[in-house]
Amino acid sequence: MTGETFYLLCGVWALVMLAIFILAIRLSYRIEARSPGLTNRSGFPRKAMMFHTVTNTNVAGDQETQAMRRRMIGLLLIVLAGFALLSAGVSLFRVAP
Repeated sequence: MTGETFYLLCGVWALVMLAIFILAIRLSYRIEARSPGLTNRSGFPRKAMMFHTVTNTNVAGDQETQAMRRRMIGLLLIVLAGFALLSAGVSLFRVAP
């Protein structure tokens, strides 16, 4: 594999992982809006409370919100698997000096 091809694949991989992570963040904000315990009442913008949504802390218990939470966890697992695959791929194609 040539260097240009490797860098192109890494760039595409980075864009895909970023897009999936942004989808997970947007889903986290939607879950927060449906959960009374996580609703932002301060009037100031804040970061997504992804830790709370992943651990099901103060998240609404209705079926639709829980389905959204499971989908967000799936997206985060895809990102984690993407990093693991990239790490495995880089170690496989590492050229010895």
